[in-house]
Amino acid sequence: MRNYIGLLFLSILATSGNLRAAPIDFVRDVRPIFEAHCYDCHSGEEAESGLRLDVKSAAFKGGDNHGPDIVAGKPDESPLIHFVQTDDEDELMPPGERLPEEEIAILTRWIDEGAVWPDGVDTVELADRMDHWSFKPVQADDEVEQTIDDFIDRRLEEAGLKRAAPASPVDWLRRVTFDLTGLPPTPEEVAEFRKQPDYEAVVERLLASPRYGERWAQHWLDVVRYADTHGFEVNTERPNAWPYRDYVIEAFNRDVPYDRFIREQIVGDALGEDAATGFLVTASVLLPGQIGKDEPSKRLARQDSLDEIVNNIGQTFLGLSVGCARCHDHKFDPISARDYYAMQAFVAGVEYADRPLNTPEAEQERRELAKLKSRLKQVEAELATLTPFVGNGTPRQMVNARTNVERIRRTSARRLRFTVLATNRLEPCIDELEVFDPEGTNVALASAETKVTASGEIQVANRHDLTYLTDGKYGNSSSWMSNEKGGGWVILEFPTDVIIDRIVWGRDRLGKYDDRLAIDYRIEIDPGDGTWLPVADASDRQKFDGSAKKPAFSTDGLPVEEQIAAKALLDEKKQLRKRIATSEGGQMVFAGKFREPDTIYLLNRGDPEQPGEVVPAAVLSSFDSLELPVDTAEQKRRMALADWIARPENPLTARVMVNRIWQGHFGIGLVETSSDFGRNGAMPTHPELLDWLATTFVENGWSIKQMHRMIVLSQTYRQSSAVDNPAAVDQDADVRLLWRFPSRRLEGEAIRDSMLAVSGELNLKMYGRGYNLFDKRGGLTGFEPVETFPKDGLRRMIYAHKVRREREAVFGAFDCPDGGQSAARRRESTTPIQALNLFNSKFTLDRANAMSDRVRKEVSEDVRDQIVRCYELAFARSPKAVELDDAEEVVREYGLPVLCRVLFNCNEFLVMP
Repeated sequence: MRNYIGLLFLSILATSGNLRAAPIDFVRDVRPIFEAHCYDCHSGEEAESGLRLDVKSAAFKGGDNHGPDIVAGKPDESPLIHFVQTDDEDELMPPGERLPEEEIAILTRWIDEGAVWPDGVDTVELADRMDHWSFKPVQADDEVEQTIDDFIDRRLEEAGLKRAAPASPVDWLRRVTFDLTGLPPTPEEVAEFRKQPDYEAVVERLLASPRYGERWAQHWLDVVRYADTHGFEVNTERPNAWPYRDYVIEAFNRDVPYDRFIREQIVGDALGEDAATGFLVTASVLLPGQIGKDEPSKRLARQDSLDEIVNNIGQTFLGLSVGCARCHDHKFDPISARDYYAMQAFVAGVEYADRPLNTPEAEQERRELAKLKSRLKQVEAELATLTPFVGNGTPRQMVNARTNVERIRRTSARRLRFTVLATNRLEPCIDELEVFDPEGTNVALASAETKVTASGEIQVANRHDLTYLTDGKYGNSSSWMSNEKGGGWVILEFPTDVIIDRIVWGRDRLGKYDDRLAIDYRIEIDPGDGTWLPVADASDRQKFDGSAKKPAFSTDGLPVEEQIAAKALLDEKKQLRKRIATSEGGQMVFAGKFREPDTIYLLNRGDPEQPGEVVPAAVLSSFDSLELPVDTAEQKRRMALADWIARPENPLTARVMVNRIWQGHFGIGLVETSSDFGRNGAMPTHPELLDWLATTFVENGWSIKQMHRMIVLSQTYRQSSAVDNPAAVDQDADVRLLWRFPSRRLEGEAIRDSMLAVSGELNLKMYGRGYNLFDKRGGLTGFEPVETFPKDGLRRMIYAHKVRREREAVFGAFDCPDGGQSAARRRESTTPIQALNLFNSKFTLDRANAMSDRVRKEVSEDVRDQIVRCYELAFARSPKAVELDDAEEVVREYGLPVLCRVLFNCNEFLVMP
């Protein structure tokens, strides 16, 4: 019996040893631990911290803030082991529950043995993130000729609905005029259309109007978050942002093909549309040094600025939230963190900054400026010859720090000596000593082999040296300084005898310094026999009064003929300076400076202090394989990116833009999330129509105006907006199926512009620097709204100087975006502030007065005629009998401006028909 027990014990020990020696099996040993303790938080699409332990590929990738969590063969470097055995209660996993030691040992051994996780054993599969409608090629049936109405009608028929009756011709005219120009039709346009309702002719007229570009540019600027200040707490002005705004207006008016429009905004500096690259830097930004002057803060600011560019490109052109992958792989879309930094590499040489605008017009202006400056220099040189002769009996101007001219009778000289006898302060300093012959040649230059000696000098590297006295360069940084306080001399020795008639000298020709000025001096020449003959000194100059500034030119002491010549030159000089001041520097543009690209790294958790591998410029890897060499030039990077986005084969580009156009006409796109076509965005209500529009868009040369024609001439667009189908309301209250035209309130800009239009005050001046809505154009806080506008302030609201994060006082309440974030779609709120602003603001009162003045000038003194004209201007119709009677009573008691004010506040004025 004892022997049997011993054998059994030995057998158990042997079996136990074999078990301990056997490799850990994932399915048998590891997965049960994950299932029991980890799956509650770390499985499925919503896994916490982005860490999934139910799928092999996801588990080895790791979480958002640490990854990979499982490092095969290295348990000590695997965050998974750290979290299950740490003593830190905030980090312990599972929270508040320590795994049994034997289970920790199993996980540790499993990783130490190579973390073997066989393929095909997972109980779930990761969804294919590319299996999404917007990531697939655009599909359209080209075999069957179709229209917009065909797609809408089929969808309505499926829902048991049908389109509403057509809108009245005038309702359509008012609707399409607002849609395409943002302004109401004039009474004359309404009358003409009533006589001859030519729908196509109206559309062509509106699309040809400059007002069209102003209207549709506003839609685009909403998306790219254009503003005229930087934003954030600093919110300093961008005084040269407006050329980009003007470019967008002009591009819409010219119907620039959309693929070209994309390229111009990304690489317009290579395509002759330099201002277009303002797109790259439209977003808010804190520049390096504004959030901290230390190097880590500067690196963070640079990352933030690049992030804004990548975000703008991704959401604007592709309808993708690429920026969500800055710290970790995108939670929903097939965009990895590496993809994100690869996109950064395309724009890694873009800086947020002003630079000269490089257009043919700007280049011509700069050439003209150079000619003006050259002529000014000639004029000043000619004036310098017209100073009084030394010792002519007329007191000469006192010495000054900039330029002093000693005009002498022609004399022969072999040497010239300039002796300083007194200064206004310290050791004397002369930045250039010039000696001219009658032909105007400076014979004192070292390049003419003139030698210079001095009583002594103080040398300062790159600033003061005797050789600088005759080097032809002006300014303190190229001057001679004596080593004697209040005195010293220099001698010029010419290589041959020269005839001279003028000596010019100064302390600092650039006008920055006025100390160390020689206020008493003597100039002598040696005719070649070794004797020194005096030719000029300070004795006939006005007494020095302590002012070292250059005095105004005086003709005192000049012969009559020279006075006449001097006056003509002075007049020309004045005009030249005025013209130079007007064009100095040329037009600048806030459109980014382009430089050698930064090296882009894959940052751990988006932290610029934790760089990983170098990432070359490459497009989103799930969509294409385009990757550029790391040393690709800056402009070629942006060109490659623009070409990829604008390819007809790109599944997103055309879809996103035609959806934006559709949204502009119906208030909401076929895809409601117009800047998010990813997996977290909305599904299209009419996917076949969207693809048909995208295909047609590309086939028609990416023409945006052609898209407008198709939409506004469709029967779907021409429907009535009347809500007279209760069954349809019950089934589709949001009108997504378009069983009627979905009426909506006008945007704040269109309301303001329309009030100016009907009051007769709208200033149609286009382009240029924006007018003020506030008492200042940038800064921290305290923006006081402008209440009374000059003529320039009565331009369309798109030309207002837009202060980021500061809504316009009256019309900002009507959901105008503040430029802080991209406004993919205007939201429509209803608040008491809107009614109060529109009824009581000084802007409304002024417009009401102006409208009443206009009406009184245009019609007779008859009150009823005036009321009819008010209705025609505001509503494009005559008043009904009851309206006319009621309005007459109001006007006779309170005046015509009160009626105008009431009309501005009516839904009929504020809402699309």
